[in-house]
Amino acid sequence: MNHLNTHPTAEVNMKATHILFQQMGIVDTFKFLNQFTLGSGDYTKERGKWLDDLSLEEIVADIKAQRK
Repeated sequence: MNHLNTHPTAEVNMKATHILFQQMGIVDTFKFLNQFTLGSGDYTKERGKWLDDLSLEEIVADIKAQRK
């Protein structure tokens, strides 16, 4: 029978974060970890606050301007 050593999730997270800091540095570690945060709010409802007053043409023009 194989017995696995398991550790509490908080301990695993702390060890993993420490290893990432050592190997990647603080900035890149935060960039990496931020990919997995859930954010807050309801994007579908909130996007109306900044999109409802724009036409499709204005949105396309903004995208093209940012690509330059």
